[in-house]
Amino acid sequence: MKTTFLLFFMITASFSLFAQVEFVGHRGASYLAPENTVAAAKLGWELGAEGVEIDVYLTPDQRVVAIHDKTTKRTTGVDLVVSETKSKKLRKLDAGTWKDEKFAGEKIPFVEEVLKIIPEDRYLVIEIKTGPEIFTALQKAIKKSGKEKQVKFIAFNWETILTAKKLFPDNDCYWLTSSAKDLDNKIGECAALGLEGIDVNAKLVTPETMAKAKKLGLDVWCWTVDKPEDAKRVAELGVSAITTNRPGWLREQLK
Repeated sequence: MKTTFLLFFMITASFSLFAQVEFVGHRGASYLAPENTVAAAKLGWELGAEGVEIDVYLTPDQRVVAIHDKTTKRTTGVDLVVSETKSKKLRKLDAGTWKDEKFAGEKIPFVEEVLKIIPEDRYLVIEIKTGPEIFTALQKAIKKSGKEKQVKFIAFNWETILTAKKLFPDNDCYWLTSSAKDLDNKIGECAALGLEGIDVNAKLVTPETMAKAKKLGLDVWCWTVDKPEDAKRVAELGVSAITTNRPGWLREQLK
């Protein structure tokens, strides 16, 4: 009887734990759709992700576009430097065919296009790949969208994420890192300077990291997790959000 009760308690606790973890679609539902496109973002939310993450750069004509790399080569086949190419030229590229012919014609999106499709009860995570110079254009786009309350910010660049927090004091801001040394050096500053939390490579999610973050009052997200066993491990350690290329599938595996 005691064994049965204990097993039931463990299963119930496990379900409760996984139910509390949110899933963020990495560059959208990028396992199934071309990353950092409207199609990938839309599919991420349709598959049940609470959040969708995109990467953004600034063009010379002051437009914020969603793309991960500094150049367009990998996802369009045409080698252009994003920060040196006007948006009109970038928009002529095909950012979908490399993934699958059915996505032919997908464009490198303006951030406004992704903001526009955020479902009412979901959020967009914007990873800023530049320095603070992007904020004038980014602020304008977000304010115009009317979706400011549904945006969260992440960045590896320390100055960038602190500027995000200063300009968007009511929005969640997380510092990104994959370095154990940098995390150890800066985790205290993250708390002292008002960031909501840290967003770390899943390998850095350890009992020690979680204990330190909890003591400092910091939330912990992690990336990029596509294996059920890895998701289970970080969920049991207490992360509140898992960034994954496969948000729908991964959630189903944990059930």
